[in-house]
Amino acid sequence: MAGKGSVNKVILMGHLGDNPELRYTPAGDAVASFRIATNRVWKDKEGKQQTKTEWHRIIVWRKLAEICSEYLKKGSHVYVEGRLETRSWDDSSGNKKYITEVIVSTMQMLDGARDLSTAENKTQSLNKQSEKIEEEIPF
Repeated sequence: MAGKGSVNKVILMGHLGDNPELRYTPAGDAVASFRIATNRVWKDKEGKQQTKTEWHRIIVWRKLAEICSEYLKKGSHVYVEGRLETRSWDDSSGNKKYITEVIVSTMQMLDGARDLSTAENKTQSLNKQSEKIEEEIPF
């Protein structure tokens, strides 16, 4: 199917399982990582409600990473959009390990109880900047 387009887009809405961890690359770029829990609820054959929680590893870059680190905490309710990326490495025993992460391009804080208008304005501005940058990428 050469020449056909493809889509790699993830949309999640859930709660942080831990506080964001903020680090900086040797080049000075900020990167934040955290986990988001999402729940699937259904009724089984006997009519009993069942719940399954999925954990998603989230990676956020640059200024948006700093905003996440500053305003999000364990339990925060967030909406994120991004793409899936899988990376691999060899552990100390030489076994190949894999991890799939969501690389976030858009984040929205959903906790209405707190006044986050300043953070939300920053986030919306950064989301627009991210969209503009992605439009300039030639692929």
